[in-house]
Amino acid sequence: MSGHSKWATTKHRKAAQDSKRSAMFSKLSRIITVAAKQGGDPNPDNNASLAAAIAKAKGYSMPKDKIKVAIDKAFGSGADAATFDEVTYEGYGPAGIGVYVDCLTDNRNRTAADVRAAFSHSGGNLGANGSVAFQFDRKGQITVEKVIVSDEKKVADKQNAVDEEEFMLAVAEAGGEDYVDGGDEWVVYTDPADLMSVNKGIEDQGIETKGAELVLLPTNPTEISVEDAKKVQRLIDRLEELDDVQNVYTTMDITDEIAEALDAE
Repeated sequence: MSGHSKWATTKHRKAAQDSKRSAMFSKLSRIITVAAKQGGDPNPDNNASLAAAIAKAKGYSMPKDKIKVAIDKAFGSGADAATFDEVTYEGYGPAGIGVYVDCLTDNRNRTAADVRAAFSHSGGNLGANGSVAFQFDRKGQITVEKVIVSDEKKVADKQNAVDEEEFMLAVAEAGGEDYVDGGDEWVVYTDPADLMSVNKGIEDQGIETKGAELVLLPTNPTEISVEDAKKVQRLIDRLEELDDVQNVYTTMDITDEIAEALDAE
């Protein structure tokens, strides 16, 4: 998969999620609560899963107070101590596009019915486990702003990672696999198991990271028409409106033409 294709997929996905920020915070809170509870420790220094969840939340500018509330919920009682299961669904959308859905749910029957309805109402259909997953590679993804803009007028913007050659060496030193230029930021890809160690390795060299998360990238993105892409996007939107859905990945090749058309919707 080319660097351009990887970046186009990442950029469009993040832009869509950023536009639904309040809903995204709710989903991130659930991820943090589950990670804190499963790890049995509210301190991210002692809980790798929680550290990864917080790093992902940072990438979406989730406020620190909301992160703390989500961690506290893991060790509460009653409603705050709800148990969530990780569930995935696979299927095909319009034009035969593969769709992979990550969920966290406290009611599997409800989630299955909601996801099935989203597929059927959007011209798609659910498939068996494994029917789509093989079309993706799981990767660690780290975002790094080139310039960190200061919120204070008297504080200068930070030149964080402006020089590409220096940044390339820093990524290699940290153990990253690859990186792409995303305009205002760099996007670093890692082996999934190395995500947090690479993130720390970059920060140890004086470069601030914006966020880190595990993602799925299509191995061979499928080219489709703009009209079909709009239909696929409607399915994605239906799925992402569900509280239990955390992430939606597709095999759709997001070309510049398609990205422009979807952004105009």
